[in-house]
Amino acid sequence: MRILAFDTAGNGCSVCLWQDGQTLALRTLPMSHGQAEQLIPMIAAVREDSGLSWQDLDAIAVTIGPGSFTGLRVGLAAAQGLTLATGLPVIGITTLEAYARQAANAGHRGAILVAVDARRDDLYLQPFHADDTGGLRPLAAPLAAPVEQVATLLADWGITTATVTGDATALLDGIAALTASHPQAAVDPACLAGLAAGRSAAEAPAIPLYIRPPDAAIPHNGGQLRPDVPHD
Repeated sequence: MRILAFDTAGNGCSVCLWQDGQTLALRTLPMSHGQAEQLIPMIAAVREDSGLSWQDLDAIAVTIGPGSFTGLRVGLAAAQGLTLATGLPVIGITTLEAYARQAANAGHRGAILVAVDARRDDLYLQPFHADDTGGLRPLAAPLAAPVEQVATLLADWGITTATVTGDATALLDGIAALTASHPQAAVDPACLAGLAAGRSAAEAPAIPLYIRPPDAAIPHNGGQLRPDVPHD
């Protein structure tokens, strides 16, 4: 199976072309802004590097969040545009599952807590369990919570020992239950493709996962600089 996979939800922009467990071409750039300008040229570059045409591909994989609202919109809009142009199915994978899978692929077993920096006063969190064969399953739904609540959440989930992974591991130093750490700066698009390869677009639709409302708010008074004043 040949999959074009890309991630713009976090601290970078990354694209790969993947075939049956092998990365044929890869481009990555660390960035917190500007993915809209970089993504399409990077997609063109990996296609050129791989020598594959759109007709050679089977699917597109994209991260659906949680993450940067702007970054998510960039990736999902690009995926939707490409599927309209090519007819390829688009498969959505959460950033949290991708981070957990990367930790499991690195050999971590048992409970895995994914922690992603929400760039405010809280973290995006989700616990998973990796069995002895590397099989992965979620232990609870994703949520947003402050660092101060993480120890309580782990106890509520019945987790006494876990590996913490994601891009916010440094924020959880000192929590006794987190006995191992697997920091990751960004989602690996090859891991994203590997997750998508076992799913259909119906099973994993490319619908954004928003855990909290956007930082932007509807302005008071409809955005006017001063309130309406009735006229005689």
